Amino acid sequence: MTAHGVHYTLHMNKLLQQTKKLFLGTQGGLFSSAMIISFMIVISRIFGFVRYRILAGYFTKDQLDIFFASFRIPDLIFELLITGAITSTLIPIFIQYAKDEKEQARVISSIMNAVLIILTVLVLILVPTMPLIVPLIAPGFGAQKMAEITYYSQLLLIGQLPFLVIGNFLTGIAQAQKRFFITAIPPIIYNISVIISTYFFAPTYGLHAPVWGVMVGALLFACIQLPIGSILRNNYYFGIAKHDGVRDFFTMIGPRLFTIIATQIDATIDLTLATLLGSGAYTIFYFAQHLQLLPVSVIGMSFGQASLPYLSELVEHKKITELTRIVTESIMNVIFLTTPIAAYFIFARTPLVRMFFGGEKFDWDATVQTAFLLSYFAVSIPLHAAYYILTRSFYAFHDTKTPFFASLMGIIVNTILSVFFVLIVKLPVWALGISFSLSIILQVLLLFLLIHKKIAFNISAIVLGMGKIVVAAIVAAPIPYILIKLMDNVLLDTTRTINILILLVSSSILYLLLYLFLCWLLAVNELYVVTRLTIKAREFQKKITEMYSSYD
Repeated sequence: MTAHGVHYTLHMNKLLQQTKKLFLGTQGGLFSSAMIISFMIVISRIFGFVRYRILAGYFTKDQLDIFFASFRIPDLIFELLITGAITSTLIPIFIQYAKDEKEQARVISSIMNAVLIILTVLVLILVPTMPLIVPLIAPGFGAQKMAEITYYSQLLLIGQLPFLVIGNFLTGIAQAQKRFFITAIPPIIYNISVIISTYFFAPTYGLHAPVWGVMVGALLFACIQLPIGSILRNNYYFGIAKHDGVRDFFTMIGPRLFTIIATQIDATIDLTLATLLGSGAYTIFYFAQHLQLLPVSVIGMSFGQASLPYLSELVEHKKITELTRIVTESIMNVIFLTTPIAAYFIFARTPLVRMFFGGEKFDWDATVQTAFLLSYFAVSIPLHAAYYILTRSFYAFHDTKTPFFASLMGIIVNTILSVFFVLIVKLPVWALGISFSLSIILQVLLLFLLIHKKIAFNISAIVLGMGKIVVAAIVAAPIPYILIKLMDNVLLDTTRTINILILLVSSSILYLLLYLFLCWLLAVNELYVVTRLTIKAREFQKKITEMYSSYD
């Protein structure tokens, strides 16, 4: 081999090693981990909303009712097996047995085998019974809609669900090892698969196109994460071991499963009520709720996912003072970041909906209703984001019962209010947003008071800090709101997407600067988060640049 060839080979090996380190390496701290998760969730959500916009361009809201309703039962099973088992229970168990790799592999593989057996049984039961289930959960739809929902639900149960379960199990293992980067890539690939399939095949094959995209995306979602499973490769146990770790897992999972069951019943009731509110109502509800979940997932869920391994370690080593500090800082950081977003979602609701969902077949009436519903959802964004910090704090103490009872109370309140507003008062679909926000606020306040018994918060300091943040967010709002009205009615032709984007970018930058300035005036302690975000972003950019410049 020539000297040039040797030099090229060395560079390629170095590039591969650095790429492997970037994707499979562990993250050093809670803030770094949350930053990586947040960044990748933002990218994933961008592709997710591109997916929604494309769907709104190819399908009417009636057709999208069918598509979104088809996910209700598969999503229910997914949430039971993954959100119930993995995010709350697997990580503490994984950390508990980290000192003995063989014992750890035996416990984790036994849990995975049990989850897959349960999944198989549920799929075998649900696929043939879907024709009986769909009329119960979507009574407002006609016979043709129900038949299509049944068919697509069966496809998703077989072709999507198993791969998502396996992939998310691997995600749980990686997050327990604080390897967050590789777990953030698969959701992006999943969304890209749906986008490509819809764009190229929807004109010919209709709703089959996005459903095929979902199934292919789920397969890729699992395959990309297979390297994570190497930790179990040499010690995988093909059975269900009689082990304390396995018993602890199923003991801990019980209350969490009840929480998920209650939450999924609540989501199913929302579907049922939406189907009674007329054609397209469920699509309007679905779009508004998912736009509200954007900041909640990017900030709240990312801090929650990143915090659990760290909080579990602190509890394991009985470092309660450090635990209190991290939980307090995490809650306040989340409130600081999400409060201005909530306010912006309220006063900029219509252009936001037009930007994200303004497809060719998503009409103006649907846009207005979605925007109105979004403003009610937005009220609860800050506390909804903080919810994920609070629940992970309980999970770190191996306490899944308390979040269950708090969640159950919130769900009961949401259900009662939703039924009252829709069936008795006869309010339109936006009433579901009011019910949701009130129940979330009540639920989070209860969780905060209960975790206070385990972690001694400085409540007066937290209330004062939150008050300053809320004042800054409200006082900063009128000027950018006036700018939006001026640009929308006078300066720009907002029938064009590019002009809506200009309007949103201009108003959001102005609002952000005003908010930060007011936070500075009010001496908001969390303002240092912006500095840390900038530093971490520069470090991440430097890491990427160095990796590829070394190859060049």
